[in-house]
Amino acid sequence: MNQGFKYPLLTIVLVCFFGTDPACSRTTQWDKYIDAGNAAYRQRQYARALESFSAALKEAESFGPNDSRLATSLNNLALVYDEQGKYAEAEPLYKRALAILEKAFGPNHSSVATSLNNLAALYCSQGKYAEAEPLYKRSLQIREGLDPNGPDVAQSLANYAVLLRKTKRVEQAKQMELRAKRIRAELGHRDSFSTGGAGANLRPFSSLPVPKAGSGK
Repeated sequence: MNQGFKYPLLTIVLVCFFGTDPACSRTTQWDKYIDAGNAAYRQRQYARALESFSAALKEAESFGPNDSRLATSLNNLALVYDEQGKYAEAEPLYKRALAILEKAFGPNHSSVATSLNNLAALYCSQGKYAEAEPLYKRSLQIREGLDPNGPDVAQSLANYAVLLRKTKRVEQAKQMELRAKRIRAELGHRDSFSTGGAGANLRPFSSLPVPKAGSGK
């Protein structure tokens, strides 16, 4: 079972002029695959999601090795494998997505934090806590730097607390849970707290599904 919340990356908003650019037609087809995959993923129709995201990945490979659409395709395909418990298939996709995002946006972008979170949760699902912890730490640090009292920080704290409890560091876990609770309470006065709002994903992109919640082992 998955532990922690994982996030689908968001799709890019692109403008095609007059519909004459072949690259735009490829992007349109990629969007269709991503939208279909997201719809299937939301409905837990993982075979359909896998087919759509695989097709999106094939399209995205033509956009260049560092295109963020490629990272989106890789991440979302990895989510499906992760949900199915196919961790060996998911891991290299998450890692490749992370490398692309770091190169495209730099080490401290919100999308990098999301990618780190997903890879960390994958390791947590397998009980690989030593591998997961530095990724959760880095994801939290990035999010704190962007918005120290934002919903992403609350979610990172909650995810990290799961790991701390699994590794018998209960007092540290309680402190993180308390901080997450305070942030969520404050957000409740301004906006309803979501376990995976757009703030957790790539902000220049249009929103995709609400992320899934994993249960503990």
